[in-house]
Order: sequence, then C-alpha cells, then structure tokens
Amino acid sequence: MHPLTSAQTTRVIELLNNGLSAAHISRETGISHTSIGRIHNKHCSSLPKSLGGCPSKLSPANIHHIKLNMCMGKITTAVQAARTLQDITNQSVSPQTVRRGLQKTGWKARRKVKRPALEKKHIKARLEFAERHLEWTLDDWKTVWWSDETKINRFGPDGNEMVWGEKSEGLNKRRVKETKKFGGGNVMVWGCMGWDGVGFATRIEGNMDANLYRDILEDELQDSLEHYGVDIEDMIFQQDNDPKHTSKTATKWFQDHDMTVLLWLAQSPDMNPIEHLWVHVKKELKKYDSPPSGVLELWKRVQKVWNDIPASVCQGLIESMPRRVEALAKAKGKWTKY
Repeated sequence: MHPLTSAQTTRVIELLNNGLSAAHISRETGISHTSIGRIHNKHCSSLPKSLGGCPSKLSPANIHHIKLNMCMGKITTAVQAARTLQDITNQSVSPQTVRRGLQKTGWKARRKVKRPALEKKHIKARLEFAERHLEWTLDDWKTVWWSDETKINRFGPDGNEMVWGEKSEGLNKRRVKETKKFGGGNVMVWGCMGWDGVGFATRIEGNMDANLYRDILEDELQDSLEHYGVDIEDMIFQQDNDPKHTSKTATKWFQDHDMTVLLWLAQSPDMNPIEHLWVHVKKELKKYDSPPSGVLELWKRVQKVWNDIPASVCQGLIESMPRRVEALAKAKGKWTKY
C-alpha cells in the first residue's frame, strides 16, 4: 500500500471536519477505512467517531416537522406522523422509527390527563378565586367542611389515551382529555369531610333532586357536625354548583340554619380535596381479591372503606389547599396538577 500524499491527507481531514462518515469518505476518495481511521486519530481526535449502523431515515428537519404538528394538534400518534412523512418524503417510514426519533429528543408517549373543559369564563372565575384565597392560612381552611358525590363502579375505569410530549411539559390543551361531570352509575355516594375526619356518607338511590339533597343536609351533614362537636357558626360549607345544590330549597335550608356556604367554582374539582378522598376510597376498594357480587355488596365495601379512613388522610388533603390555590394562581386560572 502506497503512503498517502499530503493532498489526500488534507482532503480526508477536510471531509472529517465536515462531519462525513469513514464510509462516505472512502467511497469519495478511494482511501481505505483503516487509513481514514489513522488520520482521524492523529489529526482529528477531538471529533466524535461514527457509531456505525444504518443512517437514520429521519432528518432533524423531519423530527422538527413532526413535533411542530403534534404541538399544533394536527398529529397525535406515531402512526399518523409516519403517514405524514411518507407523503412528504415519498419514503416509507415505520411508526417505530418515528417513536425512536422522538425519544432521542427527550419526548415520550404519556396518557392524556382528564381535566374538566374550561371556557374563558371558567378560567376568569378560577383566577379570581385564587386571588381571593391566596391569603387564606391553613387555619382558615380547617374551618371548611367539604362535600361531593361520586359514582363507584363494580369494575374498572375506562381506558387511557396516550400523547407524545416533553417530560417537563405542563398541562395544556394537547395533553388534557376534557371531561364534564355527570351522575349515574352502579352506586352513587354522597359524603363529606372536615379536619377531624370523614362525616357520614349515604348511598343515593335513583336521581337526587333538591328535596333529597335537603334531606341529606338535614340528616348526614348535621349528624356529621354534631358527631365532631362543630358549631355551625364556626364552619364554612363547601359544595359544587350542581343545580340541586344551588336550588331555592337548598338555599333556604342554608339560610334557615345560618350556615355560610363557600362561593364555589364551576369545572373545578382540582380545588376540592374531597375529590382525592374518593380516589383513596376507590384504591382501597381495588384491594379486594374479587369484584363485588352485586351492588349491595359493593355498598357494604364502600361503607367499610369510608368508615376506616383515618383523620390523617383528611388532614393531609386539607393541608394541600394553600398549595392548590397557589398553583391555580400560577396557572392563571387554567389546569393545575391536582
């Protein structure tokens, strides 16, 4: 083998500095891979060596195009991205190739997070709520009694939807699966909680109207307050804006009992810590080895799980209220992590 001329060496160094692989340089110059490797080690040791293997089918421009369209909501899956690139490049690209390309940039597929649909009026009201309560201390939140209804199924929840994005990406329109609250189900339960623990829960048979809700306030709520020795004058009651909660019948009951009702927000379960209490209940129900044989057994299990909730669980949730309000203010009324 003849030694390389200075011109050949200079040319190889130039091509290496341009980022070309040894295979490409060998094809262009006719110089062997071994000689190119020696030149690399001697003159260009600071340059990274090629990792070998087949070149990627996706250029940085292709990846940028995919990410841009995903952020705009025009593409949601790797399958759609592969089809889009095939139309642009006239080259077959597999969804797996797209996934690998996105993962190399730090993106990963994640489940869409379910959050209530927020209109401009909701966002404005949520921000105003945050601003009104930013100065509330934990002692202020300890005076609140929280209430809510939930549906508990005998079997598991619906499936989840995946979405690609940065690991550090916050909640946005693309990452949220919007939902609206509705009733019905195998077992509908009303419950309440305060700083000292859970109150009395009740199963709702059929549809709950304003009169049934008044009866719950009269019985379960008042029994709960009496059980913990809570003076109505020293507490604040929280409920969502369901029509039966804000009906004339319920409003009159609150007035007759001199009970202060916290001005609440529409589409804002993230501000109600009792929502996470329901999560706790449903997790405990999943610990049973087998699903309940029927609705009656399900209700018995719910009662046991509810009555076994320690006060520390309620306190931990209520302690999160200052952080929830701060997060809501920081999000300017939009979705929070709660």
